[in-house]
Amino acid sequence: MTFPPLPQPLAEALSAHGYEALTPVQLAVIEPQARGRDLVVSAQTGSGKTVAFGLAIADELLADEPDGALGPAESPLALVIAPTRELAQQVSRELEWLYARTGARIVTCVGGMDPVRERRQLERGVTIVVGTPGRLRDHLERGALKLGALRAVVLDEADEMLDMGFREDLEELLDATPEGRRTLLFSATMPRPIEALAQRYQRNALRISTMGEARGHGDIAYKAVTVAPSDIEHAVVNLLRFHEAETAMLFCATRDNVKHLHATLVERGFSAVALSGEHSQNERNNALQALRDRRARICVATDVASRGIDLPSLSLVIHVEIPRDAETLQHRSGRTGRAGKKGTAVVVVPYPRRRRVEMMLRGARIEAEWGEAPDPEAIRAKDRERLMEKLLTPIEAEEEDRAIAAELLGKVSAEDLAAALVRAHRAALPQPEELLGNSPEARQKRERPGFDDVVWFRMDAGRQQHAEPRWILPVLCRRGHVTRDAVGQIRISADQTHFQIPAALADQFARAVERTAREDGEYEASIRIERAPDTPRDVARHRSRDRDGPQGRGRRPHGHGEGESRPDSAPRRPRPTGDRPGGRPDTRPDVRPGKPGGKPFHKKPKKGKRPE
Repeated sequence: MTFPPLPQPLAEALSAHGYEALTPVQLAVIEPQARGRDLVVSAQTGSGKTVAFGLAIADELLADEPDGALGPAESPLALVIAPTRELAQQVSRELEWLYARTGARIVTCVGGMDPVRERRQLERGVTIVVGTPGRLRDHLERGALKLGALRAVVLDEADEMLDMGFREDLEELLDATPEGRRTLLFSATMPRPIEALAQRYQRNALRISTMGEARGHGDIAYKAVTVAPSDIEHAVVNLLRFHEAETAMLFCATRDNVKHLHATLVERGFSAVALSGEHSQNERNNALQALRDRRARICVATDVASRGIDLPSLSLVIHVEIPRDAETLQHRSGRTGRAGKKGTAVVVVPYPRRRRVEMMLRGARIEAEWGEAPDPEAIRAKDRERLMEKLLTPIEAEEEDRAIAAELLGKVSAEDLAAALVRAHRAALPQPEELLGNSPEARQKRERPGFDDVVWFRMDAGRQQHAEPRWILPVLCRRGHVTRDAVGQIRISADQTHFQIPAALADQFARAVERTAREDGEYEASIRIERAPDTPRDVARHRSRDRDGPQGRGRRPHGHGEGESRPDSAPRRPRPTGDRPGGRPDTRPDVRPGKPGGKPFHKKPKKGKRPE
């Protein structure tokens, strides 16, 4: 494969690395109108931005070397600034193979590594320096980093660096560079601070955007699974078991949550590593190397790992905790679906927070498939499918292996041997978890016969009377002479509760409720239970219409329950006549202003005067 516009050493490196064609952003930065100019580039995560700016600065680096041969320079010719250690190290690895045939020397300067060793490397000569803002500024102030001969500066993930508070570091570094240098600014978003930075340090910059109309990554399938808040960890276990990804990354919001989830997964038999801000650089490197070597398959991380980590085998991202915004969602998810490979991003959504996630996805223009977390039956079906595919794949067995197989067949039947193989395979897999929404009890309630035809009843007790299913259900069973399985959905509103009874039992239930209405000895006998003239949805619609009536749309009348209008003839509740509720006089002493619950304040008399 040939790449005509590129220098020969870089074209050969791309071919050797398996490139058959350049990505849109890589093509855009080497177009004739982009060459030699300052650039402001917006591109999707995982679209090959690192290789793109490596190609873009090639003209500046090889200007004096027509044969494409570079060596260590006394002062660096290019500077790449990245927000995190992981991203800087990833950039260095990409540039090393891209410029391997030119002889360019690349040095990485990041926090958490030995600064003395980095200074020695800089003193020996370097072509490209890659680093984080704080460490680069430190080397600059100590005189180890000399930027006088710089030809190109690249700011990777510039928006993230500004969000992390690196503005002063960036300005000091850019102010130390020569006037004629070329500046390339790569940023996923273009907020005002980025516009100001570009205006100050760039000249006649060309803007390039390959984001497209849909901001969601085309190679990532987004899914959202709703769970009970107490079922989040169990849902994560089932998602990992269902997908059985070669490598998966799980994102949490805090270090403590990373630590807890990592311990939970290891306890259940998963091979997992943790990655957060509390880990040293060596620990981070070891964790990432374990993922690359396939010694671990799962990485539990905070957002510190959402940028700069490139694992070729990563095919599953799980947002265990909801991202703070759409940009974080995209950067987390962008760890998968890279370089043309397909990936899956799953957002675990507690029921009460579904609306927030829907708004986030809509704002990011991401189409997500909504559903429930996989249950044990679905996981076992997937296991069976994967096992059959694995065992039926033709293999080339060694003679020793065939001899052992023949010996086993002489002692046990082929069926018993296959059953033992299946059992051994299943024993190595962590067990799936039962979820509240997928429990046998819940499925039985959804699937049991008789509830395809129901009658709605109501009782005159609701949230205002502290109604809860745990005491409503026994009341219905005692008053209606039915079992718990005969009660369907229960809908509690402000002042009443609706519930379902199968149509076949409705008449029997109504007669029993009428007979038990005046029984002595049961406190709930005074609660009225009757057939509901309307379904809960009809009641809600009527109340909404009343609320949007003469008093104005959405206005709730004073002193009444949720969505309930007060008739004109209803007297208003009198206001209390005293200072305290109920009209009782307030005899409490004054307290210090601004200090709720403070000590009583008694005014002291002035000196020489006796209090009256």
